[in-house]
Amino acid sequence: MTYQDLLQESGGTAPVVEGTLASTRNIANPNHHLWNNRGTWWCHFTIHREDYTAERVRVSLKTKDVEVARARRDELFAAKFSS
Repeated sequence: MTYQDLLQESGGTAPVVEGTLASTRNIANPNHHLWNNRGTWWCHFTIHREDYTAERVRVSLKTKDVEVARARRDELFAAKFSS
């Protein structure tokens, strides 16, 4: 599941966000950037752009399993923020 796939499934109208991830994953907290909303895991993070603006991004990971959510978050960040 790619970043674009998640955005499309979450509404389909959100543009691809270009920028830098505001923080890196906290190794001590395996659920960093994740939250559970009524049984469904979501990923949330902030993007900082070159024009000094920022955008909060929240996307459903479409799973009730925390292990799957962690894997999808990692895939999302690897696909979107690796250089």
